Amino acid sequence: MALLEVTDLTRAFGGVIANNSISFTIEKGEIVGLIGPNGAGKTTLFNCIVGYYRPQQGTVRFKGKDITGYKPFQTNREGIARTFQIMSIRGDLTVLENVMVGAYCRTSDREVATNEAMHILSLLELKKNARSSLTELPIAAQKRVGLAMALATKPELLMLDEVAAGLTPKETEEMVSLLRKVYKLKDLTLFITEHVMEVVMPISQRVIVLDGGEKIAEGRPQDIANDTRVIQAYLGEKYAKSR
Repeated sequence: MALLEVTDLTRAFGGVIANNSISFTIEKGEIVGLIGPNGAGKTTLFNCIVGYYRPQQGTVRFKGKDITGYKPFQTNREGIARTFQIMSIRGDLTVLENVMVGAYCRTSDREVATNEAMHILSLLELKKNARSSLTELPIAAQKRVGLAMALATKPELLMLDEVAAGLTPKETEEMVSLLRKVYKLKDLTLFITEHVMEVVMPISQRVIVLDGGEKIAEGRPQDIANDTRVIQAYLGEKYAKSR
């Protein structure tokens, strides 16, 4: 049984079909990348899985359970967490308090939430920033806090939306190393959507490609990088020749 199973998922906005009958599975312990040009339907797909949008047809199953149409708090309780390219934060809360918000999804005990949040901050090398305001931190540190908030909910499936957006090449490399670290230590399954190929291609075991709301390819990163249709839609000849 797959950890996540998406079958014939379709979502339209007016006359625009953002996701057109998309199907795929993700096995427990996999790292799966999701790529495609702007407007391909990547974020809509994420939102349909997590529960921000309800698919107009098709199903989403998690650990064999039909969670189609669940609200975000319900999918989180089932074991799915999601980061955002643009974080929604409480500027009046410290870094520690923001991460505690995530921890409260699993406990109502303040001491337990504090200890869990501090553990995650230590893991992500943010402990020194615990008492800082999130708005005081550089973008790279803010991205780590977003990751910490998701991890604090103790997910089985962690969905990462543009986690390297706005980062320098060095910061991007550090983020990839960090993802490898939490993947191993937290026994996670990762589903990553990215425009930065230096993130998604090296770390992913399998890559799904969307274009115009449809799935046009799926396979190993090395195969995807040399797929003619993918090259035409997104990667470009230059990237394929560099592989």
